[in-house]
Amino acid sequence: MSTVVLAAIAVIICILFRLLNVNSQPQTPTILCNDNKFLDNILKIAPVLNEQYIPTRLWGFSGHVQTILHSIIGRVKCPWPIGERVFLTLQDGTTVTYDVYHPIDNSFPDDISIAICPGICNTSESIYVRTFVHWSQYHGYRCIVLNHVGVLKNVPVTAPRLFSYGNTDDYEAMVKNIASKYPETRIVCVGFSLGGNIITKYLGEKKQKPSNVIGGISICQGYCALEGTKYLLNWQNFRRFYLYVMTENMKNTILRHRKILLSDDVKKRYNLNEHEIISAATLPELDEAYGRKLSEFNTISEYYKWSSSRFYLNDIKVPMIFINALDDPIVPLPLLEPVKKLAAEKSNTAYIEVAHGGHLGFYEGGLIYPNPVTWLDRTLVALVGCLTLSSDELALKSGSDIKV
Repeated sequence: MSTVVLAAIAVIICILFRLLNVNSQPQTPTILCNDNKFLDNILKIAPVLNEQYIPTRLWGFSGHVQTILHSIIGRVKCPWPIGERVFLTLQDGTTVTYDVYHPIDNSFPDDISIAICPGICNTSESIYVRTFVHWSQYHGYRCIVLNHVGVLKNVPVTAPRLFSYGNTDDYEAMVKNIASKYPETRIVCVGFSLGGNIITKYLGEKKQKPSNVIGGISICQGYCALEGTKYLLNWQNFRRFYLYVMTENMKNTILRHRKILLSDDVKKRYNLNEHEIISAATLPELDEAYGRKLSEFNTISEYYKWSSSRFYLNDIKVPMIFINALDDPIVPLPLLEPVKKLAAEKSNTAYIEVAHGGHLGFYEGGLIYPNPVTWLDRTLVALVGCLTLSSDELALKSGSDIKV
């Protein structure tokens, strides 16, 4: 074998080692929390956070591989939990659907419902959602999953709008409906990526919320669309590639329902240009041509500020936990500063930072083939228990205050 060939092989191996980040070592998650009692509850109920997170050895230390595998494959040995689909009609004519999955193990004394908001263009049928639902059912939790408007192919769009990054109306309608159907249940809001932004914004908005809502958990969100889109528009860390995929998914969803969303009446009412929508190459271009006009904002900056959970963080009244991975290729590190500051100052608030995991990946175990249950699935179920314990303690404290 020639020296040139050997050199080429050596270069390829070096590149693979670099891309797969195989020199990295497992690390214990970092927790920021200035509320010692809340932190004690977290570590008591979720001892997994005191342990090293060990990604799948060959490829799990690469945030890109974790992210891409999550988006293409989802989870291994994925179950298909059986749920009941509920249809709601909102005042604007929008048909909202959500799926209810009841506990498999009914031996647990508490009635807890996990109200799940999936990521962009995802539903209850998304593989990572199904895995988390199944794991939660076996731990005695009822799961309620919002199906983003326009994503399910067998559910028609009945009003001239889809889901969006900052519109919390669909999630709010689901939570209110669940609270009325199960008045004794306590509700924990859980959101993945875009869904994390929605549940955080919902909890921080000045809206009347059911007293059943006891806390929230946000996973892998970017907190600020204003700043986030600036990073996604450049090629550093291949972010522009991920932006392209998200843009095409959103555009395809719009075009799938073009008879309703782009009817002559709707285009005239909202001053929409169908050619601009179809030719949009990035999410900001698509939001300029479609999203901000549907939401009736004058500028894209106003639309993004209204959409971003960052501007609602300080008004959240219930205990809140945020999770982000440092190697998430979609969420750059500067976007995490506001939530770190929040966790350092606000009671009943925690920020969990994981060195690896990518964007919603968090595969663990094995050399090549990961465990069927991810680190994230295990951790989230434990954290729901933490919020339940904190809710009990807050109720006791409130009761003692009333007696005094």
